[in-house]
Amino acid sequence: MFLHRTTLVKPWRRLAGMAAAATLGVGLLAGCGSDSGSESSDDTTAAAAAGAFPVTVEHAFGSTKVEKAPKRVVSVGYTDDQTILAFGIKPVGMVDQYPNPAGQSPDINTQWPWVKDKWGDTKPEVIMKNGDSGPNYEKIAALRPDLIIAVYSEIDQAAYDKLSRIAPTVGRTKAEKEPFSAPWQDNALHIAKALGKAEEGEKMVDDIQGQLDAAKKAHPAFAGQTAVVLSWYKDSVAPFTSTDVRGRLVTGIGFKYQTEIDKIADGNFYTQLSPERVDLVDVDRIFVINDKADTAALKKFKLFSNLDAVKNGKVSYLLDSEGPAVGAAISQGTLLSMPYAIDELVKSAE
Repeated sequence: MFLHRTTLVKPWRRLAGMAAAATLGVGLLAGCGSDSGSESSDDTTAAAAAGAFPVTVEHAFGSTKVEKAPKRVVSVGYTDDQTILAFGIKPVGMVDQYPNPAGQSPDINTQWPWVKDKWGDTKPEVIMKNGDSGPNYEKIAALRPDLIIAVYSEIDQAAYDKLSRIAPTVGRTKAEKEPFSAPWQDNALHIAKALGKAEEGEKMVDDIQGQLDAAKKAHPAFAGQTAVVLSWYKDSVAPFTSTDVRGRLVTGIGFKYQTEIDKIADGNFYTQLSPERVDLVDVDRIFVINDKADTAALKKFKLFSNLDAVKNGKVSYLLDSEGPAVGAAISQGTLLSMPYAIDELVKSAE
């Protein structure tokens, strides 16, 4: 079992070491953001379909002015590519969130049910794999982006400065205290503004919020139950915090969250429980996100199988990247995955 940012499936490292990444030559970086390449007039029209430019976006690293509708966007955030896609723009570069099986094409990250049609035959360049110490700056520069989105990301100031030398770069929201803790709504609206799609973004967020509110209204019993989302990682029960997108989705449909997890996670989006603290997930409803092998291992763990929720059949086992990939949809929590995730999450809890 490996640790993955969007779920626990692949090694996940802090990006504090980005400053030690290979230094780029000034010549490689100079002017690459302004090269429009061979984009057709149709591409330009599609990108500029909504929004007024220039637009200035305030973020954790300062402010970024986007002069005109971007045509070549690189996504450095783990799930930012999906939000960009939601507005009809296909990123030219993206992060490989889930490891793609060797030799498999197209990339699994472009084949989720909620993104497949939007990607079509487009094959974006992978500029970072989940587990890398940072993005590949040379690849990003070679893509000649006119905008870089690094919102659902943990880049630091040094990495932001490097990216900004390549093209205008929008970092995570200014209000986000810890990486990955901003509400999904804030991230979506933040990216929408950078793309000149603020009004369209508000409409999409409102629609999804309406779906959440409808689910909550249709299931009033959820409000009386405490819930937690967890995975099995390195032979440990690993619950996610209430500020992680998984926790926010569960509370979004009406459940109360086990916020004791937040206290011991110490600012991280998840924590690993020692055997004596497994009682923290002894709640009314447990949602497990894992693929088959790890789910099987978790079920054999006696401290888990002895929990009242498990004995009472109050556990939803959600496959991550296998089968319908409900876990991936929940973990990504984007404008594209949320409608699917909400439907499947509610069904699992009924």
